[in-house]
Amino acid sequence: MAGGVDVRVERVIACPRTKLARFAADPANAPLWYANIESVEWVTAPGTEPGAKAAFVANFLGRRLAYTYEILSHDPGVRLVMGTSQGPFPMETTYEWEEARKGATRMRLINRGQPAGFRAVLAPLMAPAMRRAMTKDLAALAKFAKRLPRQR
Repeated sequence: MAGGVDVRVERVIACPRTKLARFAADPANAPLWYANIESVEWVTAPGTEPGAKAAFVANFLGRRLAYTYEILSHDPGVRLVMGTSQGPFPMETTYEWEEARKGATRMRLINRGQPAGFRAVLAPLMAPAMRRAMTKDLAALAKFAKRLPRQR
């Protein structure tokens, strides 16, 4: 993405795919495993169907950010895509889940964005910071996943 940001990280998490995906796909759970997200409030009725919207408040690189994500697509247990057209710059976040081995899931976290104005100049500096934060977030999710209730 020329002048943009495209950051991908992945981790194998010792948790069954459907259980991990159900938890991670719910935006209301984001403050539990994303270090930089302070709060999430639903703008629409809660859910992960396309069109559902949630307002996020986060801190990144010392700045408070407020933005609203809209669910763009959701294939439960496989892929979730959320996007925002306002906030610091348009951003698309994708979660992907696949079986890694029995009882474990490979989760990919992908963030793509196209900053404009002075933020476009900062894009090359933002990508490494985003990669570090995203890697820490997946590590936190892996720890949190150990405490998720067993599936019935």
